[in-house]
Amino acid sequence: MKCTKAIIALAGYGGRRVPITKAIEKCMIPIGNRPIVDYIVDDCIAAGITDIIFVVGEQSHQIRTYYGHNQGLEDYLVKHHKLDALDSISDLKTKARFHFVLQDSKQPYGTTVPLWMARDYIREDEDFLYLYGDNIFYREEGGSTIAEFLRDAEATGAQAAMMVNEVPHEMVSNYGVVAAEERDGHEFFKYIHEKPTKEEAPSNFNNSGCFKLNSAIFEHVERGMTHPGKEQFFTDPLNWFHDDGNDIAVIRMKAEWLDCGSVEGWLYANNRVVNSKTASPESSTLV
Repeated sequence: MKCTKAIIALAGYGGRRVPITKAIEKCMIPIGNRPIVDYIVDDCIAAGITDIIFVVGEQSHQIRTYYGHNQGLEDYLVKHHKLDALDSISDLKTKARFHFVLQDSKQPYGTTVPLWMARDYIREDEDFLYLYGDNIFYREEGGSTIAEFLRDAEATGAQAAMMVNEVPHEMVSNYGVVAAEERDGHEFFKYIHEKPTKEEAPSNFNNSGCFKLNSAIFEHVERGMTHPGKEQFFTDPLNWFHDDGNDIAVIRMKAEWLDCGSVEGWLYANNRVVNSKTASPESSTLV
């Protein structure tokens, strides 16, 4: 069955970007003249996704406005003959079918929770995408990284798939790091270790925040919602899903992973997207 739905997790407080995220939703912080989330949405649409389920927090109003209708603004742009600007906003509300799911403050915190909140949108035996809302898969030449990911995932015959990208070994403790094994010319998941030390890390494969899943994951997600721990990481249900006999393909990203959740990563992303200049996140200055 073709994958046509994507769940995008957007309910976090954006702790790495405080104080700006006190007033601006993390996913709405701009890269160039568009919010972070719009790059993810366009990549999904180019991959054939028609329904996008945003899991948002109680404070999330800006994203609803962005993908909604603003007749007053459209009338103003028509009156002042700003037709290019009109085109840029008129298409937003019709890009896909947008759905909003509220993750209220009574819910646990963590990457497992958005999946659980959006479960009613997924039919039995249906495949879908699950994405984190602060990463961009950047290709200077254009094209859809997610479309390529779905094609590569299908070729493995696995029940699920996840995208990974290599990070420097000295930075592995910042990420969920994946152990993989090769079979029949493809790489498959063994386990994922959340924020390991350099010595503990089984590889330098970072979880890129893009998964192809099916409805069978939800029994493990439900277990994760009751699993003890301060933060409910999706790494636990993913490990349990694999341990239950399900293959998870590990697909290496054929693009540049831009982590927009930190100030340094956001600045670097702006340089790459706006200026198309090669720089390191540590040395980026927006010009």
